[in-house]
Amino acid sequence: MKKVFEPVELKNLSVKNRLVRSATWEGIANPDGSITKESYEIYEELAKGGIGTVITGFTSVSLHDYYFEGMMRLCDDALIPEYKKLVDIIHTNGAKTISQLALGAYYRNTSGGYEQVEPDAMTTDEIALVKQQFIDAAARAEKAGFDGVQIHAAHFFFLSRFISPAVNHRTDSYGGSVKNRSRILLEILDGIKNAAPSLHVTIKLNSSDFTFGGNEKEDALEIGILLDKAGIDSIEVSGNGTSVGGIKAHVNEGYFVPLAKVLADNVSCPVIVVGGFRSLDVIEDVLNSSGIELISLSRPLLCEPDLPNIWIQDKSHISKCVSCNGCYRSDSHKCIFRNR
Repeated sequence: MKKVFEPVELKNLSVKNRLVRSATWEGIANPDGSITKESYEIYEELAKGGIGTVITGFTSVSLHDYYFEGMMRLCDDALIPEYKKLVDIIHTNGAKTISQLALGAYYRNTSGGYEQVEPDAMTTDEIALVKQQFIDAAARAEKAGFDGVQIHAAHFFFLSRFISPAVNHRTDSYGGSVKNRSRILLEILDGIKNAAPSLHVTIKLNSSDFTFGGNEKEDALEIGILLDKAGIDSIEVSGNGTSVGGIKAHVNEGYFVPLAKVLADNVSCPVIVVGGFRSLDVIEDVLNSSGIELISLSRPLLCEPDLPNIWIQDKSHISKCVSCNGCYRSDSHKCIFRNR
């Protein structure tokens, strides 16, 4: 029987419990990707709160990624000391940490500046550049002391769009079949494994694009199996439209669980699932009624960063998160009701 608060051994990663802080974008980094004092404080609070693993927020692999403001970045060796400080803060307070490596969009350098380019219009040299940016960022994460990296291929950011048939209509080896569209993920994975062999390498995938013409559950399953065969160390299942409103404990928790359960039955690597968890007994039921190994939390930890510690003391406690999504409109994406 799986227990939430028990140690778990993963590839290149030993964690103290089965709870993961799913990557949550704070939007408060400096333009060059350097870390602010407030960011350090946020992660210290999370680590002290009892979470087993912290996946840091959206961290772009490129300096010229203008998808939104406030992104952390691992695009320059000069930033390594700042990220080492972040890792040290998290480790000192008892948690392991994974850097979520991402790209909002690809921007081409033109005579007038930088312009966003969709996958169909990218050259193979540009695809190679993006792959190398992910690999180089992972190598920096290893030097900074991170326990792992997460390839962000969900939520319709660059990699998610690249592997989606709703966006990718290429006719070369990077387009067409699920295998061809996933080729970029497999090549990034292989590059990271070679460049940073000590890291746990996980990936975040959509269970569905929930977009006309996009990847459906069957496609997501095929992508997951391809990654598993290629040596991915774990897979976190998510989906477009992540922050579903109106979540009620014991009513509609765990909305990405169905695909995660099927995936866990078809891969050898550990499966993590995020999406609307509010009660410990539901988490325990999901873990023990499926092959799912870990559970990710996002909004509940914005509301109660010490929720894991609370659950250790009171198993019946229900998360105070009411799924209002007010955190999207607040400073640093903090819960607007947290101090009331």
